[in-house]
Amino acid sequence: MAVTEPLQRLRQAMATFVDSPYLLTVTAEHRPHCGTVEVTCNDEDLVITSPGSHGAADAREHPQVSLLWPPAERGGYALIVDGTAVAKGTELVVRPTRAVLHRRGAPADPPLSSCSSDCVPILP
Repeated sequence: MAVTEPLQRLRQAMATFVDSPYLLTVTAEHRPHCGTVEVTCNDEDLVITSPGSHGAADAREHPQVSLLWPPAERGGYALIVDGTAVAKGTELVVRPTRAVLHRRGAPADPPLSSCSSDCVPILP
């Protein structure tokens, strides 16, 4: 299966970040949980090879997750990817549903999204 254009844009954006992303999940007690992970890509999904016991358990209970790549420099963009996660063996497979480059500041003129900050939509 060919990689779609939006997914290709997401891959290109991911490649610009040096640091590993954070996996953001919600626990069974509805508390936020955050941990660093390594992410690779297949044709349609993001694959987290070692989500950690908390991240995997949380995603089984609440499959809506987010990945956050912090800005590489002060004032730079962060990459935020929302998606639906499925545990497959020791991996967590995330199907991205939304992705945006985000930083604090005035939106572009004209705005690229409905966000009141400087956001660049990638998916959808």
